[in-house]
Amino acid sequence: MSVQLKVNGQLHDIEAEPRTTLLDVLRDGLLLTGSHAGCEHGICGACTVLLDGEPVRSCLMFAVQADGFEITTIEGIATAPGELSIIQDAFCEMHGMQCGFCTPGMVLTAHALLKGNSRPSREEIVSAISANICRCTGYGQIIEAIQLAAGRLAGSNAEAAR
Repeated sequence: MSVQLKVNGQLHDIEAEPRTTLLDVLRDGLLLTGSHAGCEHGICGACTVLLDGEPVRSCLMFAVQADGFEITTIEGIATAPGELSIIQDAFCEMHGMQCGFCTPGMVLTAHALLKGNSRPSREEIVSAISANICRCTGYGQIIEAIQLAAGRLAGSNAEAAR
């Protein structure tokens, strides 16, 4: 099937079998390897991408279902090539990643949270990331990183996308 995907602001015309997951198209077809194939059952959150700004599991979604939606991957949230978003920078500063496998999904989940709630409570952060598994048990630093990013975004009047 012919599918047109808008990924990180760019249109891509692709051919995909109806059974091909969005994750497979992103990683294998478009070479956007930031989203990871973890459990492939939608449990771990390593494959999280944003679909019209909302976190979704790309391993559970077929590429044909994403036709017409805006898809954002971890590669698409920085302000410029080679730079980090405020959220990514906070993750680095607070050591909010250890092995890094869950990091793209956590960052995108935080991105979506902070777009809709510029001053989330600790409980709201915990709730938002509860659907993502960190096997290294870095949740404390991840929460601190999101709190730091929220403060920086609020202080700079910046959007979460920056």
